[in-house]
Amino acid sequence: MNSAQPISTGSPVEATAPGMLKVIKRDGSVVRFDDDKILWAIKKAYLATEGEAAGSSSRVTEFADALTQRVVSTFKRRAPSGGTVHIEEIQDQVELELMRAGEHKVARDYVLYREQQAAKRASISTETRQAASGIKVATDGGMQDLNIDSIFAIVERATGKHERVSSEIVVNEALKGLYDGVTYEEVKTALIIAARTLIEKEPDYSYVAAGLLAENLREEALGFLGVDWDGGDGAPADVYPIAFEKYIAAGVELELLSPALKQFDLQQLGQAIQAERDEEFTYLGLQTLYDRYFIHSDDVRFELPQIFFMRVAMGLAINEDDINQRAIEFYNLISSFDYMTSTPTLFNAGTLRPQLSSCYLTTVPDDLHGIYGAIRDNAMLSKFAGGLGNDWTNVRSLGSRIKGTNGKSQGVVPFLKVVNDTAVAVNQGGKRKGAVCAYLETWHLDIEEFLDLRKNTGDDRRRTHDMNTANWIPDLFMKRVFDGGDWTLFSPSDAPDLHDLYGKAFQERYEHYEALAQAGELKLSKTVKAEDLWRKMLGMLFETGHPWVTFKDPCNIRSPQQHVGVVHSSNLCTEITLNTSDDEIAVCNLGSVNLPRHTTESGIDHEKLRRTVRTAVRMLDNVIDINYYSVDQARNSNLKHRPVGLGLMGFQDALYVQGIGYASDAAVEFADRSMEAISYYAIEASSELAEERGAYESYPGSLWAQGVLPIDSLGLLAEERGADYLKVDLSTTMDWDVVRKKIANSGMRNSNVMAIAPTATIANITGVSQSIEPTYQNLYVKSNLSGEFTVVNPHMARDLQNAGLWDEVMVNDLKYYDGSVQAIERIPEHLREQYKTAFEVDAKWIVEAASRRQKWIDQAQSLNLYINNANGKKLDFVYKMAWLTGLKTTYYLRSLAATSTEKSTIDTGALNAVSNKTEAAPAPVPQACSLDDPDCEACQ
Repeated sequence: MNSAQPISTGSPVEATAPGMLKVIKRDGSVVRFDDDKILWAIKKAYLATEGEAAGSSSRVTEFADALTQRVVSTFKRRAPSGGTVHIEEIQDQVELELMRAGEHKVARDYVLYREQQAAKRASISTETRQAASGIKVATDGGMQDLNIDSIFAIVERATGKHERVSSEIVVNEALKGLYDGVTYEEVKTALIIAARTLIEKEPDYSYVAAGLLAENLREEALGFLGVDWDGGDGAPADVYPIAFEKYIAAGVELELLSPALKQFDLQQLGQAIQAERDEEFTYLGLQTLYDRYFIHSDDVRFELPQIFFMRVAMGLAINEDDINQRAIEFYNLISSFDYMTSTPTLFNAGTLRPQLSSCYLTTVPDDLHGIYGAIRDNAMLSKFAGGLGNDWTNVRSLGSRIKGTNGKSQGVVPFLKVVNDTAVAVNQGGKRKGAVCAYLETWHLDIEEFLDLRKNTGDDRRRTHDMNTANWIPDLFMKRVFDGGDWTLFSPSDAPDLHDLYGKAFQERYEHYEALAQAGELKLSKTVKAEDLWRKMLGMLFETGHPWVTFKDPCNIRSPQQHVGVVHSSNLCTEITLNTSDDEIAVCNLGSVNLPRHTTESGIDHEKLRRTVRTAVRMLDNVIDINYYSVDQARNSNLKHRPVGLGLMGFQDALYVQGIGYASDAAVEFADRSMEAISYYAIEASSELAEERGAYESYPGSLWAQGVLPIDSLGLLAEERGADYLKVDLSTTMDWDVVRKKIANSGMRNSNVMAIAPTATIANITGVSQSIEPTYQNLYVKSNLSGEFTVVNPHMARDLQNAGLWDEVMVNDLKYYDGSVQAIERIPEHLREQYKTAFEVDAKWIVEAASRRQKWIDQAQSLNLYINNANGKKLDFVYKMAWLTGLKTTYYLRSLAATSTEKSTIDTGALNAVSNKTEAAPAPVPQACSLDDPDCEACQ
């Protein structure tokens, strides 16, 4: 494949065997005669006439094959020793053979198609041709004229089905950046950049930029695999099956893919690939895959998008009885974006080391050998793309006696500095930063110093600037805060059993140690006002973004696995709540349902959601057996309990589909009903798997085995905490007795089934809003490891277009007001309400929606809290509300300052009429992470 040929004219003839026919294309380039291109053109004609069914019709296939052979024979008779034939001659002959065969309607459609393509070529304006006429392209054969027809053909393929975009506008924008001597690579880059710059004016240009990137991707990958492709009609559908088989062979040979993939029926799987799904990517999504996910050799990506999804599906189906049908089923689910697996699964499925799990939770023992063993485990787990949560509450505090040396301990903090530096040194497979979160219980004597770990002042040897921290807060502490009571801090060496206690048992034992301390029998203790410590927690959270606020008791009291252990911490992203001990490293495997793809204007499509969830849970369960475990404690724990975490993404988009604003009772109700449905179908699916494969080993004695479902476990929490301290809606709409009976008969395949992860990256890939987040801004520039991307809320743009309000002035206004529509008075009030941004939604709505979800979830949710003009009073209210409404954990606090940035590059004279009393939206305060921090996406 000569990559320079499509852009320039007068290209040299491709190297071909003597006597082989060659085709002269319209741009003057010469390529080999390809029978498959003719076959595809004939099939396309039948598809246009008879619909999609024609593609699989044996009659059509046999006829197309026979007609293709007649066309090929005609030209071989004319030039038995080889030679050239023009593309128009081939198309004339196809038309003639269709007429001879009596297929007049198909022939007519074929003629119409040719006329449409000719009209497109003729539609290029004189001005555009003149702008391109003076540009020369540098090729290996010298300087050649820029071929404007070829450029248009490339852009036309990228524009595809999108009617709101213009190929000529893209081309004209690209021509502005071209010059004499420009290279082919620079022309391709200019086209993509041109499409990217237009996204803010029309969101559909994101699909155009993705189509142009896909063109480059195919050229790179197919060139590496040795598959001939010139970008003409029929590609990439006609090359995907060929490329797929070559890809598997190359990947195995290069020791990048597992040889086990060869046992699949590669022809069957190649034919099952849906090439047209490449058109569903936004630019951000495809660029993210290209930069960070596609398999490569010497920095050459040879994994195409649909091959990528098929590889992941094969990796997850490898142990199934019917591996081919299951692989196709899994492929269809993820390639359609109905569901997406987590990032580690996307990275590693089907490879030699399939580390597919997302999260690892560990408990650090209180001895030097155990501490450094835990740090070693961190390094090994991080190496293969795992996010880490470490429980450090066991480790004795500063000043505690060291029996072996008769010295005094330096406490937890110096070890956390080593953990921090290990995460930096051992990143996640060289693909993203290592990420870890340390948890400490609120009664630990080192808690005050722990709160200061992320500060930028003080002794840097006792600071951890790169890792995350979280408070593990008992209910008793929150009650003391509400009641204005005291709080006593202990060293775990003096109160070792507090670590494993919760609820009433914790309170009883804690009060016993308080009595000992008051009697002077415990030397290492300190009494503070609970409210003062709470204020310091919130103050550090506001100042540094850490430690996060998480609640120990609801995580344990509602845990299905309380009969076999204790939840000592959550994970890196605060959504996993699994037992840990010296012998068990908890593991969780994540994936997310794309909620808007299961939502209509009238609500949830239950039938589709049930199908998706059933397959998704099966895929997640398969991960447990296929997974590569770098640490034995992780293998033992995962195989024994088999936890998975099915979550969701695109919650905000699902609200847009229904015309619902985030700050509304309707949104809270939808959060409740949508999570109820996911919970119902996920639990049902796990029970069905138990019937097929058997219940998980530690099932006997679990809450599941006792008939207690997540919604039922709220009663346990109310009993332990006290009903006055729990305000949760208990409404249900589905028949849960059916599920209870099913579990009673079949058990459960998985100890835990649900968790809502951040989905930062997989939401980018699928082109939906992140997790359960409200829209950050309606227009902004997103920065992540793949670069900077203009992001426009497409739902808002469509509504404003339909109202006749979308124009350059509106775009200018949105920039000026930091993506907010609230100050733009010509936008109708109902749209301003619907398109409130994250900092315009009162945090109480976010917490209330999360509370409704939490009642259905057996684990937790990564819940970011957005607070405009944050202060102590607001933080106190929001985090107390989070505890009172039964939340298990919270994640990042995101806040805005009360100042705004100067918009010096915007022409304010062109703004819409707005109220003089309305100030510009405030600018974000820098926090510990951005909206797409690699740490936040370590789970997904």
